[in-house]
Amino acid sequence: MTSVVPFHNVAKSGAIVVGSGLAGLTAACQLISHDIPVHLLERSAKPGGNSIKASSGINGAPTKYQPVSDDSFYSDTVASAGKAMSSMTTQREKLISTLTNKSSASISWLVDTKGVDLSKVAQLGGHTHPRTHRGVGQNPPGFAIISTLLKSLKESPLFHLRTACTVTKVLQTGGRVTGVEFTYPDGGKEEIHGPVIFAAGGFAGDAEGMLATYRPDLAGYPSTNDPRPGMQTLLTAVGGQLIDMDMVQVHPTGFIDPEKPLLPLKFLAAEVIRGEGGILLMNGKRFVNELDTREKVTNAIVTMPSNSTYPRQWSVQVVLDEGVYNAAKSHIDFYIWKGLIRKSKIADLDTNALGSIQQYAAVAAGEVPDPFGRAFFANWKLTDPTPQSVVYVGNVTPVLHFTMGGVVINEKSEVLREGEEKIEGLWAAGEITGGVHGGNRLGGSSLLECVVFGRIAGDQCAEYIQKSKPQ
Repeated sequence: MTSVVPFHNVAKSGAIVVGSGLAGLTAACQLISHDIPVHLLERSAKPGGNSIKASSGINGAPTKYQPVSDDSFYSDTVASAGKAMSSMTTQREKLISTLTNKSSASISWLVDTKGVDLSKVAQLGGHTHPRTHRGVGQNPPGFAIISTLLKSLKESPLFHLRTACTVTKVLQTGGRVTGVEFTYPDGGKEEIHGPVIFAAGGFAGDAEGMLATYRPDLAGYPSTNDPRPGMQTLLTAVGGQLIDMDMVQVHPTGFIDPEKPLLPLKFLAAEVIRGEGGILLMNGKRFVNELDTREKVTNAIVTMPSNSTYPRQWSVQVVLDEGVYNAAKSHIDFYIWKGLIRKSKIADLDTNALGSIQQYAAVAAGEVPDPFGRAFFANWKLTDPTPQSVVYVGNVTPVLHFTMGGVVINEKSEVLREGEEKIEGLWAAGEITGGVHGGNRLGGSSLLECVVFGRIAGDQCAEYIQKSKPQ
C-alpha cells in the first residue's frame, strides 16, 4: 500500500478540489486567495486535464484587447444553445448571463492578476464579433494559462496536490457533503474530509460507458479525449441531477495523423486556424461556411459518405495561405512539427482545389459574395491563386470533443437536487456540469466556463468554510 499524506488529519479547515483542469485550478486559486488550504486530487499522472490542450483561446467581452464594441455575446450563446433553451429556460438564462457578464472580469483576472498574455483576439465560428483571446507567444492558450496557474499554486504552502488517484465516492453526513474517498493504482484507499468542489471534466472519452448510454449513435467516432470514465455518477449518487446528457459536441476538425490514420485518439485542429481565414475542402471543393457553429459545420461533413467505418472518418482538408500561417504561426508550426500540417502547393491538391481557392480569394477580397454566407476572412492574403501558390494543408475529420451535459448547477456553482435544492458542501465547475452551453458550445467558451464558475465555486466554498469555523 502506498504511503500517503494523511489528508484527513489536515483538511478540517480546508477544501477538496477534484480535477486539475482549468476549473479546478481556478477554484484552488480563489480558495488560496481567501487563505483556505486546498487539497487537489487528480486521477491522471500529471495535472492540467483537457484544458492544457486547449488551443483556440478564451472568450471575453468587452476587454482591453478588443477593439470592437460587443454587446452580443449573450445572444450568440443563446442562439448557439439552440432548442435546449426551451427547457429550464430561466435557469439556463441565469447561467449564460453569468458566463458572459463575468467574461471581461475573467480575462482581467488572468491578465492582470496572474500575468497571462491574452493580447491577441480572433473570431471563431458562431461569434458575431472577435472575442476569443490568446497570447502572441509560442505556447497555446490552454498550456499558457494552466502552467501559469500551476506555478502560482505550487508556490503556496496552502496548496497540496495529489496525482494518480481516483475519487470513487463522495461522502455525506445528514445530506451534507463531508469529503471524498479515493484510491491508488496499487489498491490503496484514503479518505479526505471537507467541502468539495468537483471539476473532473466531461465524458467524451467514455466510449463504453456514458457515451454508449446517452449517445449510442456516436459509436465509432474518434475522440480528442483520453479514454476514461465520466464521473457524473459520483454526484448523482449524493442527489445531484443531470441535464443535457445527450448533447455531445462533435468538433468538425480533428487531425488525421498520416503516420497513424486510424488511431481513434485525435489531436484537435484548433478552430482558430479557420477563424484566421482557413478554409475546408472536400474533394477539392468548399462546402460550408467554415465559421458557422461547430454543430452546423460537422453536420455538413457527416451528411457525406465516410471513408472509414472504424473509426468513423471523413476526408476533409483544411487549407491555409501564408497570411493565415503568419497570423497563427505558433499553432501551425507546432502542427507541422507533429506532422499534421504540411507546406505544399495548390498544384499538389485535388484537381478542383485551384478553382475553389480562386473563388474564395475573390470572396475574401470583397469582389463577390460568398455562396456559403461567410462574412469574416481575417488574415487570408492570397489574392491571385495559381497552381504554384504556397498553401498549408492538413487532413481532418469530425471528432468527439466536448460534452455539454452534466450535473445541474445554479449561478453560484452549487450542485442541485431535484427541485433546485442545493446540496450543502458541494460545488461543481467546468465540463462536469450541464446547462451552460445547451446543444452547441461556442469555441472559446469552455476555458471561459472554467474560469467563471471555478472562481465562483472557490469563493462560495471559502465563504462556507469561514462561516463554519467556530467563533
